Amino acid sequence: MSVPARPLLAITMGDAAGTGPELITMALADPSVAATCRPLVVGDAAFLERALRYTRAPVKVRAVREPGEAEFAPGTIDVLDLANLDPAGIAPGQVSPRAGGAAYDYIKRATELALAGHVGAIVTSAINKEALNLAGHHFDGHTGLLAALCGAPGATMMLVAEGLRVSHVSTHVPLRVAIERVRPERIVRVLQLTHEAVRALGIAAPRLAVAGLNPHAGENGLFGDEEQKYIAPAIAEAQRLGIDARGPFAGDTVFFRTHRGEFDGAVAMYHDQGHVAAKMLGIWLGVNVTLGLPIIRTSVEHGTDFVHAGTGRGDPRSLLAAIQLAATMVRNRPNAPA
Repeated sequence: MSVPARPLLAITMGDAAGTGPELITMALADPSVAATCRPLVVGDAAFLERALRYTRAPVKVRAVREPGEAEFAPGTIDVLDLANLDPAGIAPGQVSPRAGGAAYDYIKRATELALAGHVGAIVTSAINKEALNLAGHHFDGHTGLLAALCGAPGATMMLVAEGLRVSHVSTHVPLRVAIERVRPERIVRVLQLTHEAVRALGIAAPRLAVAGLNPHAGENGLFGDEEQKYIAPAIAEAQRLGIDARGPFAGDTVFFRTHRGEFDGAVAMYHDQGHVAAKMLGIWLGVNVTLGLPIIRTSVEHGTDFVHAGTGRGDPRSLLAAIQLAATMVRNRPNAPA
């Protein structure tokens, strides 16, 4: 099926006590968004109204009950209003189990819309993990939650910041566990997901770099043998499958080399190895992409920013980048719902 130039995107409101509602009002006031997509916020209209008092963004809020009611009129934010929360009971910048439960509901509803083909992708605002768990939803964040909702246990994340695209063999696990997950089958799978994701970003033949686990990529076994035992065989298998994967390279240089254009993407062995590299480029500029789902999902790279909640001084650039990236991925995957 053909994909329209302006795909329909579901944007979740995130934690109502954070800056998510404010960033949405600022981002959707940017003319570039309407030129790129048809944004439908999934959340609580009352909180977006409250956010407008802080941001004074030149837009108005329009609540709808179903996606088909959205009009996408200039200067108007269409909100699929779940009406879960009373703003009087949620203070900006404070952890709230009710806000955590509502944030889960926004994600669940947006995911259902994407799985049913009613939206082309979902873009998620930040959630508070403590609030989410206090509400009884025991996940380590969006990646695990979306994996459960979509029935995709092998999902992982890729961070995109400027010219750097870095995915991860493991994410929110203790470092001791992360080392045990450095195994050929997992590395090959992440390379496959990364190859597909970078192609969806418009690069037809991605060149992928693979980081080593140990200092200097093990220095031929001097500092560890995981590179020889697990990582190099995984790279060889990926190459056999037609993926242009290279390495393993030292973790202290591979992301620099990728960012300067030598490679189109990189695979990190564990959370901080890849996250530090991406976030050094600017935490307010990056985008988090979930790989291995049957739907397209992008997200802001930062957290709920409770410090700035209720001030109107949050930074919407990561959300803007996530919206643009999601629209690009929908257009580059013609069989995706529009």
